[in-house]
Amino acid sequence: MNFEFDGKEYEQASAHQKEWGTRLIKELHLQGNERVLDLGCGDGALTATLAELVPRGEVVGIDASKSMIETTRKHQATNLKFLLMDIDILGFNDEFDVVVSNATLHWVKDHNRLLENVYRSLHKSGILRFNFAGEGNCSHFIRVIEEAMSHPAFERYFSDFQWPWYMPSVKEYRELIQQHRFCEIKVWRENADRLFPDREAMIKWIEQPSLVPFLANVGGNDRPSFQRFVIGRMIEETIREDGQCFETFRRVNVFAKK
Repeated sequence: MNFEFDGKEYEQASAHQKEWGTRLIKELHLQGNERVLDLGCGDGALTATLAELVPRGEVVGIDASKSMIETTRKHQATNLKFLLMDIDILGFNDEFDVVVSNATLHWVKDHNRLLENVYRSLHKSGILRFNFAGEGNCSHFIRVIEEAMSHPAFERYFSDFQWPWYMPSVKEYRELIQQHRFCEIKVWRENADRLFPDREAMIKWIEQPSLVPFLANVGGNDRPSFQRFVIGRMIEETIREDGQCFETFRRVNVFAKK
């Protein structure tokens, strides 16, 4: 299931995703002539950085959100293009030296299909490099959203709700990717817990992207009260004496070669 995010709001609420992505890009040690595929390019800022690093190559960024793709337009370059595309239906064959994804793949539920599609997309000896949410991620938000979903005022909206994320342990993901044809596999855990500078920054992150799949399930008249409930409880759970808000961020990092 795909969700429609607000690209412009995401630009303002994704500082920590961009921090992770910047570190990931540095680890690639690009030579300048690679063809790179960015899965879940979001607002396109990190994809544009990749394009700057491969002036003799090409970068393709894909995202399933129309608003996100519209937000990428300001990053257009001769060696950079953005496509509205569902990660689940990648149609590339032997086209890329690198497939990269930052802070996206926890939104993809079927990683067996993902890994097969990525393998097919890569040239021989091409690499994949992923960073996405893993076990223990956003423990405060998950506790609060589960509380909201079971609240008498809102529970009727979630009787057949499908949980939007896949957040595996390192052990689980290592066992999964080892079932595929990759070599030189490395899977490791990263503790990326974060202090938001104030409640306003926390609220922006809650609204884009965390609350989106849940709010979409709530009837229009009840959406404002559902949003207020989640935001209020999150501030209660995460705020510290100095006004900063704490949330757990636990990442699964993956490297593998075709």
